[in-house]
Amino acid sequence: MATETTGPTLTEIEAARRGLAEIARVTPVYGSETFSRLTGREVVLKAENLQRTGSFKVRGAVTRVAALTDEQRAAGVVAASAGNHGQAVAWAAREAGIPALIFVPQDAPMAKVEACRNYAAKTEMVGASFEDALSAAFAYAEETGATFVHPYEDETVIAGQGTIGLELAEQVPEAGTVLVPIGGGGLASGIGLALKALTPRTRIVGVEIDRDKYTIADGIAVKAPGELTSSILEDVLDDVVTVSDEEITEAIVLLLERSKLVVEGAGAVGVAALLAGRAGGSGPAAVVLSGGNIDPTMLISVMRHGLTVAGRYLVVRTHLADRPGELIKLLSLVAEERGNVISVEHHREGMDIPVSETEVELTLVTRDEEHCRQLLAAMAERGYKVERLN
Repeated sequence: MATETTGPTLTEIEAARRGLAEIARVTPVYGSETFSRLTGREVVLKAENLQRTGSFKVRGAVTRVAALTDEQRAAGVVAASAGNHGQAVAWAAREAGIPALIFVPQDAPMAKVEACRNYAAKTEMVGASFEDALSAAFAYAEETGATFVHPYEDETVIAGQGTIGLELAEQVPEAGTVLVPIGGGGLASGIGLALKALTPRTRIVGVEIDRDKYTIADGIAVKAPGELTSSILEDVLDDVVTVSDEEITEAIVLLLERSKLVVEGAGAVGVAALLAGRAGGSGPAAVVLSGGNIDPTMLISVMRHGLTVAGRYLVVRTHLADRPGELIKLLSLVAEERGNVISVEHHREGMDIPVSETEVELTLVTRDEEHCRQLLAAMAERGYKVERLN
């Protein structure tokens, strides 16, 4: 997919916007008192997680499908995706009345896979990575003549994604810094080209993950940006920063709890960078929440982990005398300290403890880290030897 071009022009991005009228939503921006307080600057959230199909990808997919010739429409389209691009291509193809085949990695979130199928696209799970799905999609396109819709190495797709930049320039013209996720680079390229043309003083910061590790941000889990997007990003980005899964988890939890927005890992990286103090610059910060298609099982795991780290869950282990009434004493103490018991587990078999004792593990809901410390101190004062589990 090598190219010598420099990406779509502002005129082409504006044309893409006209083509998306009444199709893609002009997603809202929300000010956040919580994130503004935590970061010491005004923070505005661009909620692309509320876009059709649950992410920004529909903008580029619809723009690309609309550009197909009659012959190409008859042959259909094929795409490779970690999930969001596939959903977008499937939806765009269904609306245009053309066949679509989507290749996704075998471990792609099932919420995204099922969405592709619900949009009437044939969906095949192949390989362990996005690159495996990409190879399969290339091979299918060569064999059948179907048009391959690349998730980022395509000027028309980039122009569609760039329409977010047009909206940001109108909705948040005072933004000093805009934070955008980087996976393949199509989103950051499109937004960067639009903003550099309209509000050249705005700092544009790309946010990525460690590409050599497993990540909960599956939507940007590609080995590297493409050739076209890399050349564009070199020109339009003022900085590139990296965030960890722990930081992404904190961002997802806070977005859900404080802003009432469900955001997937890739969509939360900009907030993670802000909270970690890596955004740089000054003045208001606008964050693109690129998608909300998080698998429910992943969301449960993320929320449990995030709440535990925040001191909202407490798991403790202690020993009790194995006789009637001892457990109720412990639970009464927890109740006195206003802890809420979620589960109680007894461990006797396979434990290196006296025959007259039993090990008890409690999972508790607590208010915050200070409350955890108070509860642990109260248990210690009553003579319990307590081990806190992470």
